[in-house]
Amino acid sequence: MFVTLWEFFYGHFFRFWMKWLLRQMTGKCELQRIFDTYVGAQRTHRIILQKATQVIQSEVDRCVEDIMKEKNINPEKDTSFKICMRTCLLQITGYKQLYLDVESVRKKPYDSDNLQHEKLLLKLWNLLMPTKKLTARISKQWADIGFQGDDPKTDFRGMGILGLINLVYSYAIVGINLTEMAYSLLKNEALKSHLYNCVPGVPTMEHFHQFYCYLVYEFDKFWFQEEPESIMYFNLYREKFHEKIKGLLMDCNVALTLKM
Repeated sequence: MFVTLWEFFYGHFFRFWMKWLLRQMTGKCELQRIFDTYVGAQRTHRIILQKATQVIQSEVDRCVEDIMKEKNINPEKDTSFKICMRTCLLQITGYKQLYLDVESVRKKPYDSDNLQHEKLLLKLWNLLMPTKKLTARISKQWADIGFQGDDPKTDFRGMGILGLINLVYSYAIVGINLTEMAYSLLKNEALKSHLYNCVPGVPTMEHFHQFYCYLVYEFDKFWFQEEPESIMYFNLYREKFHEKIKGLLMDCNVALTLKM
C-alpha cells in the first residue's frame, strides 16, 4: 500500500517539481543532464520520450530539432546535445529496423529451386570440405558436416535462409542453433545494451552477424571447457550457454566482441 502511494505521488507530483528544481539549479533539462552523466547503453536506455520510441530513421534529424525546440535547448550553449540525441535516436530506430531485417530473412524458406540458395549451400560444402567432392546434391555426405538428413534444406525450417547465411558466414554447423539463439535475443530486446554500447549509430545485419560469430567462438570454448560426455548432451549445454549469455547481456555496460 505504501509503495503504491509513493509511486502515485512520485509520478504525479514529486517528480515534476524535482525536475523543475534541477532545471532551475543547473540550467539544463533532464535530457541534457542524462547526456552529461551517461554514455552508451546507459544513456540510450534513459531516452524514454514518446517521440524517441516512435520516430522512424528518415525523420531522426527533424525529430532532434523538434525536441530541442520543445525543451528550449540552445545549440550554441550545448553543442554536444544534438550529436548525442541523434546518436540515441539512430540506435533506437536502428534496433527496431535490424529486427525487421533479420525477421524478413528468417521468414524466407530454403528453396531448392532457387539458384542462389543452391549456390550458397554448395559454397558451404566447399568451405567446410575443400578436399572432398560432393557426389550428389542429395547425399548422405551432408551428415559429415552435421546435417541430420540427406537433404540439408530440411534443417533450415526453423531459421530459413538466415540459418544458411550464418553458416557460410562462420563455417560452423552448430550455427543453426546459435542463429536461433541470436535471433531470440534480438527479438526479446536483450541485445539492446550490447548494440548501444558497440554501435555509435544504426545497427545493421553486419552487426547481427558479428554477434552470431561471437556466439560461435564462445560456444566452442564453452563446450570444451565443460567437457560433456557426448554430443547427446548438446541441448543441455546449449541451454546452459544460453543462460550464461543472457546473464552477460543484463549488464548495461556489456559489449560482447571477439577477443582472439
